[in-house]
Amino acid sequence: MSVELVDTETVRGSLHVPEGPPRGAVALTHGAGGTSDAAILQRVCDRFAEHGFLALRYDLPFRRRNPKGPPQPSRAAEDRAGVAAAAAALRDRTDGPLLLGGVSYGGRQTSMLVAEQPEIADALMLLSYPLHPPGKPEKARTEHLPDVAVPTVFVHGARDPFGTVDELLEASTLIPAATALVEVPAAGHDLSRAKTDPSGEAVAAVLKLLEEAL
Repeated sequence: MSVELVDTETVRGSLHVPEGPPRGAVALTHGAGGTSDAAILQRVCDRFAEHGFLALRYDLPFRRRNPKGPPQPSRAAEDRAGVAAAAAALRDRTDGPLLLGGVSYGGRQTSMLVAEQPEIADALMLLSYPLHPPGKPEKARTEHLPDVAVPTVFVHGARDPFGTVDELLEASTLIPAATALVEVPAAGHDLSRAKTDPSGEAVAAVLKLLEEAL
Protein backbone atom coordinates (compact mmCIF):
# COMPACT_ATOMS: atom_id res chain seq x y z
CA MET A 1 0.00 0.00 0.00
CA SER A 2 1.12 3.55 -0.73
CA VAL A 3 -0.28 7.03 -0.13
CA GLU A 4 -0.40 9.64 -2.90
CA LEU A 5 -1.09 13.34 -2.43
CA VAL A 6 -3.96 14.69 -4.53
CA ASP A 7 -4.20 18.41 -5.31
CA THR A 8 -6.31 19.46 -8.27
CA GLU A 9 -8.68 22.34 -8.91
CA THR A 10 -11.54 20.36 -7.35
CA VAL A 11 -10.03 17.77 -4.97
CA ARG A 12 -7.33 18.01 -2.31
CA GLY A 13 -6.39 15.12 -0.06
CA SER A 14 -4.51 11.85 0.25
CA LEU A 15 -5.17 8.68 -1.73
CA HIS A 16 -4.39 5.32 -0.13
CA VAL A 17 -3.53 2.98 -2.99
CA PRO A 18 -3.80 -0.81 -2.54
CA GLU A 19 -1.56 -3.49 -3.99
CA GLY A 20 -2.82 -4.62 -7.38
CA PRO A 21 -5.94 -3.52 -9.29
CA PRO A 22 -8.51 -1.88 -6.98
CA ARG A 23 -11.72 -3.77 -6.28
CA GLY A 24 -13.56 -0.52 -5.55
CA ALA A 25 -13.08 2.95 -4.12
CA VAL A 26 -14.04 5.04 -1.12
CA ALA A 27 -13.97 8.80 -0.50
CA LEU A 28 -14.22 10.08 3.06
CA THR A 29 -14.14 13.62 4.39
CA HIS A 30 -13.82 15.41 7.72
CA GLY A 31 -16.01 17.21 10.22
CA ALA A 32 -16.64 20.90 10.84
CA GLY A 33 -13.54 21.35 12.98
CA GLY A 34 -11.18 18.96 11.25
CA THR A 35 -9.21 18.19 8.11
CA SER A 36 -8.55 15.18 5.94
CA ASP A 37 -5.57 14.36 8.19
CA ALA A 38 -7.89 13.32 11.06
CA ALA A 39 -6.56 10.14 12.65
CA ILE A 40 -9.83 8.25 12.25
CA LEU A 41 -9.84 8.95 8.50
CA GLN A 42 -6.25 7.75 8.18
CA ARG A 43 -7.06 4.52 10.01
CA VAL A 44 -10.22 3.79 8.04
CA CYS A 45 -8.51 4.51 4.71
CA ASP A 46 -5.63 2.21 5.67
CA ARG A 47 -8.11 -0.59 6.38
CA PHE A 48 -9.93 -0.07 3.09
CA ALA A 49 -6.65 -0.14 1.17
CA GLU A 50 -5.71 -3.38 2.93
CA HIS A 51 -8.96 -4.81 1.52
CA GLY A 52 -8.09 -3.70 -2.01
CA PHE A 53 -9.95 -0.38 -2.20
CA LEU A 54 -8.66 2.97 -3.39
CA ALA A 55 -9.32 5.16 -0.35
CA LEU A 56 -9.36 8.94 -0.61
CA ARG A 57 -9.52 11.22 2.42
CA TYR A 58 -10.10 14.76 1.25
CA ASP A 59 -10.79 18.33 2.36
CA LEU A 60 -14.16 19.96 1.79
CA PRO A 61 -14.30 23.33 -0.02
CA PHE A 62 -14.79 25.27 3.23
CA ARG A 63 -11.52 23.87 4.56
CA ARG A 64 -9.73 24.60 1.32
CA ARG A 65 -10.82 28.24 1.69
CA ASN A 66 -9.82 28.51 5.35
CA PRO A 67 -7.32 26.31 7.22
CA LYS A 68 -9.29 26.82 10.44
CA GLY A 69 -12.82 27.65 11.48
CA PRO A 70 -16.27 26.14 10.90
CA PRO A 71 -18.21 25.89 7.64
CA GLN A 72 -20.79 28.51 6.66
CA PRO A 73 -24.33 27.08 6.52
CA SER A 74 -25.14 29.37 3.58
CA ARG A 75 -22.37 27.70 1.55
CA ALA A 76 -23.15 24.08 2.37
CA ALA A 77 -24.13 23.43 -1.26
CA GLU A 78 -20.52 24.17 -2.22
CA ASP A 79 -19.35 21.48 0.19
CA ARG A 80 -21.77 18.99 -1.36
CA ALA A 81 -20.32 19.92 -4.76
CA GLY A 82 -16.92 19.08 -3.32
CA VAL A 83 -18.21 15.63 -2.35
CA ALA A 84 -19.48 15.15 -5.90
CA ALA A 85 -16.09 16.16 -7.30
CA ALA A 86 -14.32 13.56 -5.14
CA ALA A 87 -16.79 10.90 -6.26
CA ALA A 88 -16.23 11.78 -9.91
CA ALA A 89 -12.45 11.59 -9.51
CA LEU A 90 -12.67 8.07 -8.12
CA ARG A 91 -15.24 6.83 -10.64
CA ASP A 92 -12.53 7.25 -13.27
CA ARG A 93 -10.14 5.00 -11.33
CA THR A 94 -12.18 1.81 -10.85
CA ASP A 95 -15.11 -0.16 -12.21
CA GLY A 96 -15.92 -1.50 -8.74
CA PRO A 97 -18.35 -0.12 -6.15
CA LEU A 98 -17.92 3.42 -4.88
CA LEU A 99 -18.47 4.25 -1.21
CA LEU A 100 -18.86 7.80 0.09
CA GLY A 101 -18.91 9.11 3.63
CA GLY A 102 -17.35 11.25 6.26
CA VAL A 103 -17.13 12.44 9.82
CA SER A 104 -19.94 14.49 11.43
CA TYR A 105 -20.63 17.53 9.20
CA GLY A 106 -18.82 15.89 6.28
CA GLY A 107 -20.89 12.74 6.63
CA ARG A 108 -24.11 14.71 6.90
CA GLN A 109 -23.38 16.70 3.73
CA THR A 110 -22.40 13.49 1.94
CA SER A 111 -25.63 11.77 2.97
CA MET A 112 -27.62 14.80 1.76
CA LEU A 113 -25.88 14.58 -1.62
CA VAL A 114 -26.63 10.86 -1.85
CA ALA A 115 -30.27 11.59 -1.02
CA GLU A 116 -30.33 14.09 -3.90
CA GLN A 117 -28.34 11.89 -6.31
CA PRO A 118 -28.86 8.20 -5.40
CA GLU A 119 -26.75 7.00 -8.32
CA ILE A 120 -23.62 8.78 -7.09
CA ALA A 121 -22.62 6.07 -4.58
CA ASP A 122 -23.13 2.39 -3.87
CA ALA A 123 -22.90 2.72 -0.08
CA LEU A 124 -22.43 5.23 2.74
CA MET A 125 -20.21 5.32 5.84
CA LEU A 126 -21.26 7.93 8.40
CA LEU A 127 -18.88 8.42 11.32
CA SER A 128 -20.20 10.37 14.33
CA TYR A 129 -23.31 11.41 12.45
CA PRO A 130 -24.56 14.66 14.08
CA LEU A 131 -28.13 13.53 14.61
CA HIS A 132 -29.05 16.66 16.57
CA PRO A 133 -27.31 19.53 18.38
CA PRO A 134 -26.14 18.49 21.88
CA GLY A 135 -29.04 18.65 24.30
CA LYS A 136 -31.62 19.32 21.56
CA PRO A 137 -33.01 15.95 20.40
CA GLU A 138 -36.11 17.71 19.09
CA LYS A 139 -33.97 19.23 16.31
CA ALA A 140 -33.23 15.96 14.54
CA ARG A 141 -31.34 16.17 11.25
CA THR A 142 -33.22 13.35 9.58
CA GLU A 143 -35.36 15.00 6.88
CA HIS A 144 -33.35 13.54 4.00
CA LEU A 145 -32.79 10.03 5.37
CA PRO A 146 -35.89 8.51 3.68
CA ASP A 147 -34.27 9.43 0.35
CA VAL A 148 -30.99 7.64 1.12
CA ALA A 149 -31.41 4.50 -0.98
CA VAL A 150 -27.99 2.87 -0.52
CA PRO A 151 -26.62 0.58 2.23
CA THR A 152 -25.41 2.72 5.12
CA VAL A 153 -23.02 2.02 8.00
CA PHE A 154 -23.01 4.29 11.06
CA VAL A 155 -19.92 4.38 13.30
CA HIS A 156 -20.86 6.07 16.56
CA GLY A 157 -19.41 6.70 20.00
CA ALA A 158 -21.46 5.42 22.94
CA ARG A 159 -21.09 8.84 24.63
CA ASP A 160 -21.61 11.08 21.60
CA PRO A 161 -23.64 14.14 22.70
CA PHE A 162 -24.89 14.65 19.12
CA GLY A 163 -27.08 11.56 19.45
CA THR A 164 -27.31 8.40 21.51
CA VAL A 165 -26.86 4.99 19.97
CA ASP A 166 -30.56 4.26 20.54
CA GLU A 167 -31.55 7.52 18.85
CA LEU A 168 -29.34 6.70 15.90
CA LEU A 169 -30.75 3.19 15.60
CA GLU A 170 -34.25 4.65 15.49
CA ALA A 171 -33.21 7.23 12.87
CA SER A 172 -31.59 4.53 10.74
CA THR A 173 -34.98 2.88 10.26
CA LEU A 174 -35.91 5.86 8.05
CA ILE A 175 -33.39 4.68 5.44
CA PRO A 176 -35.07 2.33 2.92
CA ALA A 177 -31.90 0.26 2.48
CA ALA A 178 -29.79 -2.04 4.63
CA THR A 179 -28.09 -0.35 7.59
CA ALA A 180 -25.59 -1.34 10.26
CA LEU A 181 -24.25 0.41 13.34
CA VAL A 182 -20.78 0.00 14.82
CA GLU A 183 -20.78 1.26 18.40
CA VAL A 184 -17.50 2.57 19.78
CA PRO A 185 -17.40 1.95 23.57
CA ALA A 186 -16.86 4.96 25.85
CA ALA A 187 -16.16 7.24 22.87
CA GLY A 188 -17.51 10.74 22.41
CA HIS A 189 -17.94 12.68 19.17
CA ASP A 190 -14.24 12.69 18.24
CA LEU A 191 -13.49 9.12 17.19
CA SER A 192 -9.86 10.06 16.55
CA ARG A 193 -9.46 10.13 20.34
CA ALA A 194 -11.34 6.89 21.01
CA LYS A 195 -9.44 4.33 23.10
CA THR A 196 -10.82 1.58 20.88
CA ASP A 197 -9.99 1.76 17.16
CA PRO A 198 -13.23 1.01 15.28
CA SER A 199 -11.74 1.06 11.78
CA GLY A 200 -11.46 -2.69 11.30
CA GLU A 201 -15.01 -3.44 12.45
CA ALA A 202 -16.38 -0.47 10.51
CA VAL A 203 -14.80 -1.51 7.22
CA ALA A 204 -15.90 -5.11 7.74
CA ALA A 205 -19.48 -3.90 8.23
CA VAL A 206 -19.35 -1.91 4.99
CA LEU A 207 -17.94 -4.83 3.01
CA LYS A 208 -20.64 -7.12 4.38
CA LEU A 209 -23.44 -4.76 3.33
CA LEU A 210 -21.86 -4.28 -0.10
CA GLU A 211 -21.56 -8.03 -0.60
CA GLU A 212 -25.22 -8.51 0.29
CA ALA A 213 -26.38 -5.65 -1.92
CA LEU A 214 -24.33 -6.22 -5.08
